[in-house]
Amino acid sequence: MTSRREFFGTALTGVAALSLLPAVNSFAAENNRYSRGTNAKLKLRFALASDIHYGQPETDFALHTGNMIKWLNEDHSKNHLDFVIVNGDLVHNRPDLLPEIKTKYLDKLNVPYHTIPGNHDFADATVWKNAFGYEDKYTVEFGDIAFVLAHTADTKGIYTCPNNAFLKASLDKFADKKIVFVVLHIPPTKWVKNDVFVDCPETIELLHAYPNVKAVFHGHDHLLDGVRYTDKLPHFFDSHIGGDWGTDYKGYRIVEVDEQNAIYTYQVNASKNPVLNSAKL
Repeated sequence: MTSRREFFGTALTGVAALSLLPAVNSFAAENNRYSRGTNAKLKLRFALASDIHYGQPETDFALHTGNMIKWLNEDHSKNHLDFVIVNGDLVHNRPDLLPEIKTKYLDKLNVPYHTIPGNHDFADATVWKNAFGYEDKYTVEFGDIAFVLAHTADTKGIYTCPNNAFLKASLDKFADKKIVFVVLHIPPTKWVKNDVFVDCPETIELLHAYPNVKAVFHGHDHLLDGVRYTDKLPHFFDSHIGGDWGTDYKGYRIVEVDEQNAIYTYQVNASKNPVLNSAKL
């Protein structure tokens, strides 16, 4: 048994009916090409990273942000990425730093990237458009796969439900797509009492109403790097890149879709330094 978890992987198969297979551990080969659940040709491969917290006092935020760019560019050079999604909390309570993180770091990515605000970005549609050229909720299309990205906080960092009218209009527009992925920084439900999320029953009902919505991706809780469910719909988390709390490692999530529309996703331990099952007695 290995003492170091490199990846937490979960295979998702099927389009008409999505089934989640048991979790498996995947490890990088010596050439850093990842083991995966399929040898089929991929039509899409992307990464999700979140919670950079650029500008947080008493953290080495410049190092963490630079590492993220390095890790993702290395991944792209060895495995190919079609794009990267940065899912919220790019900065830490400093929206004035959004142009800086864009020009000094994100623009150094060797692939296209998309961003969405988190609660610590203190942003609205105007702030986000001034920084990135698009608003705080939008859609992206990649062939027969579509993405719906929406904001889940206000300019003071108070958690909010996503704009459900926008979600419905977007999901209606993409009703004929084979696969739809939804990206929300803060999950729209509380699975357990002390979850730092927000209950949005209308949002959950919407997500469940469209069979082609195959997964929802979240950041926000730096300690989570696996999957939770609302009914049969999986909600995936991706650990964290920066900040002063969370998993012992820093990393990001990879999603791959093959030509048969099978979906495979796994968490990458990019910093390669977790401490597992530690305890002080």
